Amino acid sequence: MTDTPDAVFAALHKAAAAAHGAKLFTVTVMDRAAGLVRRGYTSHPVEYPTTATKKMGGNGSEWSDLVIGRGQPFIANTTPEFARYFADHETITAIGCASAMNIPVLKGGQVVGTVNILDKENHFTPQVAADFVALVEAHRPALLAAMAQVPMGDAA
Repeated sequence: MTDTPDAVFAALHKAAAAAHGAKLFTVTVMDRAAGLVRRGYTSHPVEYPTTATKKMGGNGSEWSDLVIGRGQPFIANTTPEFARYFADHETITAIGCASAMNIPVLKGGQVVGTVNILDKENHFTPQVAADFVALVEAHRPALLAAMAQVPMGDAA
C-alpha cells in the first residue's frame, strides 16, 4: 500500500463531506490486545489532536455495547442524545455540531476502530446514515490498511 494513513483518512473525509457534509470528522483506531485507543485522523487538530494514545474506557455503556460490542453504528441527532456518552460534548457544541454518528470498522468480525462524523442537529436522516455506512464500507480495505499503520505507542 502506497497511501499514507493520513491520505486514506483525508480521502474518506473529503468523500463524506462531499456526500452529505461532515463538520467534524475523526478516525479512531483501537488496539484491543493492548487496551489502547488513538485518534488517527482529525479535521480539528486543535480541539482533537492525534498525539495521544489513551487506555480504552470500560465497557458497559450503551454506546460501547452498541458500537464496540455489537459493531453497529451509533447515531444521535441532538446534543442531549450524545452528551451522556461524550464527556467532550461542550467542545463538540462549540465547534457547531449537534449530531453525531460513529461507524465501527470491523476486521474479522471485531471492531478495530471507528469513523466519527459530526454535524448540525438532525443531520443523520436514515438515508444520510445509510449513505455514510456504505461509504465507510466501500473504503474498508484501505481503512483497515491505514489503521494498521497508526502507531499506538504508550498510553498517556
